Amino acid sequence: MRILDNHMVSKVKSPKSWGNWLLFLCLLGLVLVAISCRKASTATSDRVAVRPSSEAIAEADRLYSGREDLVKVRQAIVALRQAQADDSTNYDLAWRLAKYNYYLGAHSPNSTEQDKAFHEGIDAGKLAVKFQDAKPEGHFWLGANYGGSAQISTLAGLSEIEDIKREMETVLKIDEGFQSGSAYMVLGQVYLQSPRILGGDTQKAIEYLEKGVKLGPTNALLRLRLAEAYAQDHRNSDAQKQIDALLAMKATPDYEPEYKEAVAEARKLQEKLK
Repeated sequence: MRILDNHMVSKVKSPKSWGNWLLFLCLLGLVLVAISCRKASTATSDRVAVRPSSEAIAEADRLYSGREDLVKVRQAIVALRQAQADDSTNYDLAWRLAKYNYYLGAHSPNSTEQDKAFHEGIDAGKLAVKFQDAKPEGHFWLGANYGGSAQISTLAGLSEIEDIKREMETVLKIDEGFQSGSAYMVLGQVYLQSPRILGGDTQKAIEYLEKGVKLGPTNALLRLRLAEAYAQDHRNSDAQKQIDALLAMKATPDYEPEYKEAVAEARKLQEKLK
């Protein structure tokens, strides 16, 4: 039996046929190399595109410094969220998200945005506490967001109040002077604003606020809250002393927006005292 006839032999031996096959194989190789290089280039590009968390934090801090414009606060939150997508266990990203969401919730005129910001702040605060339980920032901003949520919620009850107290008491154990005694300020507000049936106590509020002022004499908001507590206790002269001290102060660097708020509220309180 013939394996190959003469016609087939001539085709196999054809130089033109071999040349076509070689050309095809060369072109195929070039295509495969190009695809491989493109994939490698894309992968490298993707890796380079991931920005270090430190850069995102620096950008967010810069935006937050202009927080009187809430658009910048929202932009800061977006920058932190994007960084967190690539660095999900970063403590500094988490507590900043809790802090910035608290500010947005406390200042937004939109009730839906307020509620969303406080709840996202709570989630971020819980993450921060999970990552670094022995540091104060996560506990403080978690407690602050609990407080913000409770203020706008008609269902706020004893459990929410206890959540706030727990986080602020933890801050005091870790660093009593954190943010110029601000944990004392929050505890004072809790006791001042809570109904008596839920543990409200004006005298206890004053005790906490007085401790805070000793630690943070330049904390304008703390002095304002103490003045409010004195006024609620009908100690108008003591309230006026705190207002006078507040108005005589200069804004602490990086806290100018809070100082302006404190001054505006203090002037309103002063009118009521008259």
